[in-house]
Amino acid sequence: MQGTIKVLVSDAIDSNGVEVMRRNGLHVDYRPNIKHEELLAAIKDYNILVVRSRTKVRKDVIDAAHNLKIIARVGVGLDNIDVEYAKGKGIRVVNAEEAAMTAVAELVIGLMICLARGIAKADAAMKQGKWIKNELMGIELKGKYLGIVGMGKIGTRVARLARALGMNIVAYDVVKIDPILVRELGIITADLDTLLKSADFVTLHVPLNDSTRHMIDASKLAMMKSSAYIINTSRGAVIDEQALLTALKEGRIAGAALDVYEVEPPTNMELISLPNVVCTPHIGAQTREAQALAASIIAEKVVQLTREIYM
Repeated sequence: MQGTIKVLVSDAIDSNGVEVMRRNGLHVDYRPNIKHEELLAAIKDYNILVVRSRTKVRKDVIDAAHNLKIIARVGVGLDNIDVEYAKGKGIRVVNAEEAAMTAVAELVIGLMICLARGIAKADAAMKQGKWIKNELMGIELKGKYLGIVGMGKIGTRVARLARALGMNIVAYDVVKIDPILVRELGIITADLDTLLKSADFVTLHVPLNDSTRHMIDASKLAMMKSSAYIINTSRGAVIDEQALLTALKEGRIAGAALDVYEVEPPTNMELISLPNVVCTPHIGAQTREAQALAASIIAEKVVQLTREIYM
């Protein structure tokens, strides 16, 4: 590589990722607590920016980044990066969507079981000294229809795990789902409305963009069975939270499990306080294995892209 290639890591990542980049001759500054104003002042000196979700890479950062060639996201979602603006400036944007596949999929299964068996409610009652066994008549996942919206890597992993539990899979995606996967797992492919009308559980696995923002609104929630549950581990704004609040309060759907929110940390306390809602604080990819893998994958991608650009 020609000259010193400078990398700024502006969020906390697994140390292995930093080590991989340094071993390959990159100069890495690790500043996981850097403030936005400090980032704006410093970014002009760097060729590569590595972030997770804390750092927001909007137009102001990109305009200040005179030497930036790569923005790397240690994770899946890119909604904290103005991707199109960066590309217009000749900056490559990469992520590590492969890394979170297992972690997020396992959380989805855990949240489904939690909803089906009232685990959160049972735990809270027990800790208050209450024995509410007679209030906790659950349902089994076996034989139920799971609607998966978005059959990318995570959606596919969810399908495999759910199939192992004996669930039936109904899937929707804007692109054609792999016919080999369809045959292997016995997937029923459907349009979104049909999926929502037929599923006992609905899980969302789509990126946040103009076409997916509030894709689950009041009209879509009205299509679901009153006994159905919805799980969101993708991005909070994929669901209209006010519409979801109304549907849950009025019993139009049975419950929801949320790991993501329109505003994070969430401000809609009425929604997350409902007894038929299970909430987690955006922990989908928050496993040691997923974070280590994401950092390693991003480091390797950065090294490879750096060779392509600078050699």
